[in-house]
Amino acid sequence: MEKIWLKNYDYFVPETIRYPNIPLFHLLELTCVKYDENVATIFFDQQLTYGQIRDQVRRLATALRGMGVEKGDRVAIMLPNSPQFIISYYGALEAGATVVNISPLHVERELEYEFNDSGSETLIYLDLFDARIQAVREKSPLKRIIASSITDYMETPVNPNVEKDPSTYYLKEVIADAEPEVSEVEIDPENDLAALQYTGGTTGLPKGVMLTHRNLLANAMQCSMWAKEFTERGKDIYLDVIPFFHSYGQTVGMNTAIANAAAMILIPQFEINMMLQAIQKYRPNFFPGVPTLYVAILSHPEALNYGVDKLRLCNSGSAPIPVEVIKQFSRISGGIFCEGYGLSEASPVTHSNPIMGMRKVGSIGIPFPDTEAKIVDVETGTQELGINEPGELIIRGPQVMKGYWEKPEETADTLRDGWLFTGDIGTMDEDGYFYIVDRKKDMIIAGGFNIYPREVDEVLYEHPKVQEAVTVGIPDEYRGETVKAYIVLKEGEECTEEEIISFCRERLAPYKAPKMVEFRPELPKTMVGKILRRALREEEIARQKGSGSES
Repeated sequence: MEKIWLKNYDYFVPETIRYPNIPLFHLLELTCVKYDENVATIFFDQQLTYGQIRDQVRRLATALRGMGVEKGDRVAIMLPNSPQFIISYYGALEAGATVVNISPLHVERELEYEFNDSGSETLIYLDLFDARIQAVREKSPLKRIIASSITDYMETPVNPNVEKDPSTYYLKEVIADAEPEVSEVEIDPENDLAALQYTGGTTGLPKGVMLTHRNLLANAMQCSMWAKEFTERGKDIYLDVIPFFHSYGQTVGMNTAIANAAAMILIPQFEINMMLQAIQKYRPNFFPGVPTLYVAILSHPEALNYGVDKLRLCNSGSAPIPVEVIKQFSRISGGIFCEGYGLSEASPVTHSNPIMGMRKVGSIGIPFPDTEAKIVDVETGTQELGINEPGELIIRGPQVMKGYWEKPEETADTLRDGWLFTGDIGTMDEDGYFYIVDRKKDMIIAGGFNIYPREVDEVLYEHPKVQEAVTVGIPDEYRGETVKAYIVLKEGEECTEEEIISFCRERLAPYKAPKMVEFRPELPKTMVGKILRRALREEEIARQKGSGSES
């Protein structure tokens, strides 16, 4: 296979990289050799240096080992972007454990599933989520839970009158009581798991993507090398709004930043004014974002007054970004905007537009160093297609996952002869630039979050008045896509849109619940009775275009 994209690499990007045979947590150790006094985190104006972060990481690793955490055990982390996320993530790794990233937005049923599926016996979480954790604790394998307060790394002291649960550890106390010992756990970077990243894949309930230390280290280095001439080790400032529990935030926002000894401005929850004030005060030069964030900035009437035009490098991932949004943002920003592509199964980044070279608006760009990509026929996946012929995008590289946790059949279907079958339909042009034109899988991406329709469908079917239901992602200018449910009620039943939405919000994270509901006498189906989800989506797109042309 000819790598025709190599001719479009920036001059400073190598075709191949020599990856050190070290565990992922050594990224922090290496950074501290020279930059231990540099600012690592900025959180509500409080700053920690890399040396302080390393000390906390070592202490937590010591504490976890003392609690009985052994190599290979799963430690779940349910925290927003904060110093405690980084400390918990690297502390768990240094203890020899595998991190299980848990979304703070999950409701009880989702938590119970992921705790049980991963076999997590340890959880580090924000005390604001305590009610949800206690509700599922007895139904899960959790043996120890460690709570942290949002104020743990802020000037505001923890309320001393708060009654503490004797069955719960507290992160700040656990760290203070432990010694900062250097880890002696032996890690095989090629085979030992650093993280389980839950994703829906192509079908069914979420699956744990097995990412090794090598996978995540390689992807951080690939990201770093891609932007080498636009970064300066020890001097960059990242604006981290994308959540670290997401694969994109984990690698691009956190691990790559640590590899580059960058200061990370940590935003625990997206709020446009908080984000703009951080830009104004700290002047970050790198902003890894998602389409929703860029739309929010463009929609703010005073964005330019906050120094958005000083951002040097911006990229977008997690969801397709409209071409018009790229054009508009490029006009107001003085920096460079690069669209890329990735998926949890690839740690996640595989493609990006070059930074200095030819950038094609609407393209996901070209493959990273050591990454191969091609378009194959959808039916068999064995025939490589020609220039501009649509087919399934498949990928091979050091960042590609080891497989799905305890799901050999799904692994065999997704990983074939070393190739990752993405489920995305794309094309490659004569310059080696790739484009995503459709999705083979029905996943909905709303505001950068992955939503798996079948999971929502199953909740809808639990409603006593619902006979048939299907969930569809329909185009939305702000969120990229929004969730719409189409429902056929049981005979004689009456129901409102608000009732359905409320029912779902009690059983799903808010971003997964339908925002719109349409009741119908019947749903379109194939001859064998399968509901035509795609037909409903196409109908909605046609309706939107029609209403737009009439206005």
